[in-house]
Amino acid sequence: MVRRPEYLEDLDAIEAWIARDNAAAAIDLWLLIDEQVDRLTDPNFPRRISSRVAGAHELVVHENYIVYFDQDERDCTLIVRAVVHVARQFPA
Repeated sequence: MVRRPEYLEDLDAIEAWIARDNAAAAIDLWLLIDEQVDRLTDPNFPRRISSRVAGAHELVVHENYIVYFDQDERDCTLIVRAVVHVARQFPA
């Protein structure tokens, strides 16, 4: 599995935003999201084809956040692209 820098930047930005009000909740959310991304290595872990990003898959990691990733069926490679708030227009 490859986590693109954009994904990690998104995750850090989410944490920083939430930490303004609650540092512990921010860390917990960061861990929750990334642990679910780790679970994508299990082919039975739920995911769906994205209706917003052509050619991508998505994982709802929290009621407010979706992770977008590419999945190569031939060699089972996963490339995690981004984590986005559900209200955000993505891609721009």
